[in-house]
Amino acid sequence: MHRPGRLLRTAALLELGTMVVLLGNLGTFHLRAVASAVGPLHGCAYLIVLIATVREPQADRTTVALSAVPGVGGLLARRRLTAPRPTVSRT
Repeated sequence: MHRPGRLLRTAALLELGTMVVLLGNLGTFHLRAVASAVGPLHGCAYLIVLIATVREPQADRTTVALSAVPGVGGLLARRRLTAPRPTVSRT
């Protein structure tokens, strides 16, 4: 089992948190100040999740593709990276 780096874990949680704030703002008050402050932060967190996933040694194409899902992609990639991989025995 592989533990993803702290950068991926932090960025994944930040991406999810900012997505919740943006959607909550969109559904309630729709304040431009919130959107203009949190929007770029969400975009940066999204890009950091993608870059951090690509840099993981265990990341395959599916993991990278999962990390591209907005909002929850980082958490999906973390879950895939920490899941135990089945071993194939050649006897």
